[in-house]
Amino acid sequence: MACMKLGSKSDVFHLEGQSWICTTGLPSDVRVEVGETSFHLHKFPVLSKSKFLERIIHDQADDVVSLHDLPGGAGSFLLVAKFCYDVKFELTATNVVSLRCAAEHLQMTEDYGQGNLISQTAAFLEQVLNNWECTVQALETCDAALPYSEKLGIITSCIDSLAAKACEEEDRGVCGPHRAHQSPMSNGTYSAASEPCSPVRDWWHDGVAVLSLPIFKMLIGAVSSKGMSPTKIGGALMVYAKRHLPLRGRSRSGSFCEREHELAHPLSEEEQGTLVEEIAEMLPSQKGALPAGFVLKLLEIAMMLDASPGCREMLERRVGAQLDQASLHDLLIPNTVPLEETIYDVECVQRIVDYFLDTVGDEEYEGGEEQSVEGFDLPPVMSIVSNLLDGYLAEVANDANLKLDDFVLLAASLPDYARLLDDGIYRAIDIYLKAHPWLTEQERDLVCRLMNCQKLSIEASTNAAQNEMLPLRVTMQVLFFEQLRLRSYMAGWFVVSDTLGGGSNERPSAVSSAGGSDVGLTLNEVRARVSGLEKKCDSIKHEIRKVTKGRWMNFYKRFGLKVRTKSFDLKADAANKSPTNQD
Repeated sequence: MACMKLGSKSDVFHLEGQSWICTTGLPSDVRVEVGETSFHLHKFPVLSKSKFLERIIHDQADDVVSLHDLPGGAGSFLLVAKFCYDVKFELTATNVVSLRCAAEHLQMTEDYGQGNLISQTAAFLEQVLNNWECTVQALETCDAALPYSEKLGIITSCIDSLAAKACEEEDRGVCGPHRAHQSPMSNGTYSAASEPCSPVRDWWHDGVAVLSLPIFKMLIGAVSSKGMSPTKIGGALMVYAKRHLPLRGRSRSGSFCEREHELAHPLSEEEQGTLVEEIAEMLPSQKGALPAGFVLKLLEIAMMLDASPGCREMLERRVGAQLDQASLHDLLIPNTVPLEETIYDVECVQRIVDYFLDTVGDEEYEGGEEQSVEGFDLPPVMSIVSNLLDGYLAEVANDANLKLDDFVLLAASLPDYARLLDDGIYRAIDIYLKAHPWLTEQERDLVCRLMNCQKLSIEASTNAAQNEMLPLRVTMQVLFFEQLRLRSYMAGWFVVSDTLGGGSNERPSAVSSAGGSDVGLTLNEVRARVSGLEKKCDSIKHEIRKVTKGRWMNFYKRFGLKVRTKSFDLKADAANKSPTNQD
């Protein structure tokens, strides 16, 4: 069902400039003006079909009728004229709405002829509603026929039809939300961009993305009232936003890049700002119904278009509620405030982190317990956000204009238990200190208080022990805790080695009968591990000795302390242990 053919006669209308002339052989006795277009017609065919025209022509002294407010304009009236003259034309999904509204305006009822235009267009509209694409096409033309298209219930009927068809799959069975599996990385941490719910791109999303914002908003309300899942509604919002907003980002010059689909009539910046605010209002309340990256992109555009403070706060809260699903790339929001000198909007991220902390419950996350889904250990939300925030701090730390207070405040936002290891925050601190060499000793000490030296890995501790940008107090702490950890670690392995060795000597027969090769292999592994630890210890002592000859010597001399380097001298230790010295 693509069209309905009306009329039986050949076309008798031709265009001359801005005027349509009816060439029936008889002179025209009435002129109808619609906008800038004139129609030279005859009274009898027109008056016999329209009560409105009959009354207007009888009441006027001249033969000129103005219909500037006719729904559909000159295009609609040309079809009305053809209908009155029984000229062939096609009734389609793209012209039926405007023609139905024009017929209503002209009062072309059954009292003025059986099968008049109102009944013909109403019957065809019922057929249109049975087809998805035709209904969408009809809805696209409703804006040009306002307010009649709304008064006659055409918009409501089309939206109800589309909503019912879109929700048919929902009734058969919804594809439920799912959480992306996360697996630990090599260093035991977890990736940040996890999506507990993925928006579903359904078959109807692209079709309705062409609708105007008011009608699209009505459609979203209709499918929501019918119980459509938030993930599918979120998918529709994403497709619509990507079609009408420049969500692909900005160029280096700061201007927006192209949209996913180039539009014939792109929205102005004011219209885009209104669209962002409307989409923010329509966002489903369920966490994860939309990817955090999409919400962050909406927030970025809202800031660029200077959307209302309420809209920006709403989007910031939405990101905060699902910050564990965001990626570092999406979190790097460029600064849009002209007077600000920083590259990225750190204050915006600070607010997002604050909203995140308001959202999470202490009883749920403070314990740091992991959950398991289908054999995969899911990390605590706090741990994910801490890795994300440390990565963000490392990115913005290189900005020379980033103020100390802003860096410290953001880094200290999360509680201490959120970080399993402090390697990430140490990396951010290292970058910040190198990018801000003018900081005083007190300021560098304040920055370094953000990390816990006891929670540094061996690699990070080794690096920190040689980092000249760190205050001396921090270096001493790093070396102290590293020595404690190394001694405790080696002592534990020596105990295990002695225990396994003693047990095998006491029961050699049992070992042999139970599979002595396995136990022998275990002892060999222990010995190899102990040997490796001894070598690592020697290496660390060597590094400490190099540090001692440098900045530590100056420290001891400054306070008049006697330096004892014997314990860090590997050759001296070996000479003291030799048989000659023992004698």
